[in-house]
Amino acid sequence: MKLERLLGITMLLLGRRRVGAQELSERFEVSLRTIYRDLEALNSAGVPVVSYPGLDGGYEIMEQYRIDRQFLSLDELRSIIVALKGVQPVLSELQVGKLLDKVGALLNRSGSANAADEAGSRIVIELNPWRSGDAQQAMLEELNRALDDCLVVRLIYTDWQSAVSEREVEPIGLVMRDMVWYLYGYCRLRQDYRTFRLNRVEQLAVQPDVFARHSMTIKEVDRRWEEDAELRVSLRLLFHPSVKTRVRDQYGPHSYFIREDGWLEVVCDSHKGYWLYSRLLSYGPYVRVLEPPEVAQEVLAQAAGITALYSKSVPQVRVAESALIASN
Repeated sequence: MKLERLLGITMLLLGRRRVGAQELSERFEVSLRTIYRDLEALNSAGVPVVSYPGLDGGYEIMEQYRIDRQFLSLDELRSIIVALKGVQPVLSELQVGKLLDKVGALLNRSGSANAADEAGSRIVIELNPWRSGDAQQAMLEELNRALDDCLVVRLIYTDWQSAVSEREVEPIGLVMRDMVWYLYGYCRLRQDYRTFRLNRVEQLAVQPDVFARHSMTIKEVDRRWEEDAELRVSLRLLFHPSVKTRVRDQYGPHSYFIREDGWLEVVCDSHKGYWLYSRLLSYGPYVRVLEPPEVAQEVLAQAAGITALYSKSVPQVRVAESALIASN
């Protein structure tokens, strides 16, 4: 176990800029004292681990150090095949295809001529967003070029309120979440870091302007967004038993408790804005906002607007009994 842990620490340090002792302790589920002994053992074995004090301190391996031997097992190679085939539809063939061939060739040497194909057929990861086509693929390739060369991109963007604007963005990264690609970057118009959904980009052009690479990372942008109290709201929601499966899928199996009357109560945090109300309204009469009152009032106002929209054009019909459950 110690040998596996030492190898794991070495590989982690080779792939990361700097790692703290506490993170290593949690990662390998051992005490800090054990981590310190492991790091001393690595130094004694000739692995040049350097320590840095302070708030941003930690441990890292000297840049000159490299491991040239192959440390991947057959199972690890199979996992790489599965992952590469999953991302292949959303990245260019040039980026993934050659790498997939090389890893497949290593795996095929295990004895089976079709080892790579077999590994990729047992587990399938599908990351290709629906309705994505050649236009988005071309956009991703252009953004990759801008990221590599630190080039400004100019885009015509439509936000969630349908407002159209022209932006100049200094890109810092691309992220896929919930089958949607997002561009992270510094927006020169807003003078701050922003995220842009690629399916809302009408036009995109890479400019010749070169910018200094930003130290801000994707994780730091997400953390700023998560910690902004003005963008978040604490909710207490009540769901009808008939939507239990959907509540479980959306909020997690341990996010609710069932009351004596069978209704499900959920306490959670959410971001304000369009997506909050569109999600709540999508449950129709099967959810009730208990807290905060301002969110409940906004849902009521939007529901009243929907009623007004149809009241003049749709003949009055008897409302089904099941649609009245939320008022009880």
